[in-house]
Amino acid sequence: MTTAELQAFLAAFDALPLGAFTGLAGGRKYAVIRQDLAAGKAQKLVARELGGGDYISLNLYRLASGARLKPCEMPAEKVVRFILDLNVME
Repeated sequence: MTTAELQAFLAAFDALPLGAFTGLAGGRKYAVIRQDLAAGKAQKLVARELGGGDYISLNLYRLASGARLKPCEMPAEKVVRFILDLNVME
């Protein structure tokens, strides 16, 4: 991931609300939970497609050396594309 792509991803991720919300990505509706852990040094997001089988899960670590994205058993590209496309519904 380039620096520009990482910055776009982080900006989109940081704009998402903490807690549970409903979102729309790729024309599909998701139940999403975003959490801050370790005083904001680690963050987690889990999204489950409503009425479908898609699932997104990631951990994001904010280290002194920079942000580190760790998707859970899926390609980073899928996670990045999802976050960049995700629109909060409520």
